[in-house]
Amino acid sequence: MDALSPVSSNQDLLVVENLVKYFPLRRGLLQRVYANVHAVDGVSFTVRRGETLGLVGESGCGKTTVGRTILRLIPATSGKVYFEGRDLFALKPSEMKALRRHMQIIFQDPYSSLDPRMPIGHSIAEGLVVHGIGSARERYEAVVEVLHKVQMRGDHAKRYPHEFSGGQRQRIGIARALILRPKFIVCDEPVSALDVSVQSQVLNILLDLQEEFGLTYLFIAHNLSVVEHISDRVAVMYLGKLVELAGREELYRHPLHPYTQALVSAIPIPDPNLRRERIILSGDVPSPVNPPPGCRFHTRCPRAMERCRQEEPPWKDYGGEHFAACWLAER
Repeated sequence: MDALSPVSSNQDLLVVENLVKYFPLRRGLLQRVYANVHAVDGVSFTVRRGETLGLVGESGCGKTTVGRTILRLIPATSGKVYFEGRDLFALKPSEMKALRRHMQIIFQDPYSSLDPRMPIGHSIAEGLVVHGIGSARERYEAVVEVLHKVQMRGDHAKRYPHEFSGGQRQRIGIARALILRPKFIVCDEPVSALDVSVQSQVLNILLDLQEEFGLTYLFIAHNLSVVEHISDRVAVMYLGKLVELAGREELYRHPLHPYTQALVSAIPIPDPNLRRERIILSGDVPSPVNPPPGCRFHTRCPRAMERCRQEEPPWKDYGGEHFAACWLAER
């Protein structure tokens, strides 16, 4: 395994090694590439069986690209992804199709991911049809069963997406991901578009399903309060790179990276008598087309040193599987 990667073990369901994804920018009559968007630039982590790994960071940091590249919904530029020891990027299309039964995704916008001309029962059953599982009657019974699992009625299968609220449509998205009984689900900001009261309902459904079916989640979000509620470990991304990864309690109590510290300081405290010192970051996020040298956060870091501007910090374990990439943690 890559020297910069967290240590892998038999408990790991998914291993990501030095994942890179660049999007080319083209111009001119011949559409020649003149630059690349560094969406994901050397990301390594593991996801253990039965856990929820939260992946957080501000918009545009590459979280969603990581999730979709892992599932081969978009091709990677380089790197390796192993699922139960199998190199996903080396699989043939037929092999990958068979493995997709075990790897699913819940999209951020459930409405755009559903066919408005198709009853939601057909959308949920589509995976069963593609993989040739069961008869028409058996597929319908499976749809009714999975709808009950996400706290909806069986007769909802005959209705269309526009007849449901946003929270109900997200439950439909969860049901569609669950119908094939997968082992691993990428939850791509599944509650960010929902009201707060509905968010808690959807999160509780995800937790109940995880306990019942032994699911493993990669939970992508920008709301650290939500991630704290559902995750076992949390990874923090900034401008295409991981800057910190640790257990939930360890990361929220003792963040090592200044970027993580700023994010944690912005979490509201539900007690009006308590106050947390807020860390306000100045400046804008640099362009991913031309990321800065050294530590990518140094242009906004209030504690940046000269070394931060010149040398990229190594990804290191600072004890107790608390990983970070920061020169300040060395002091």
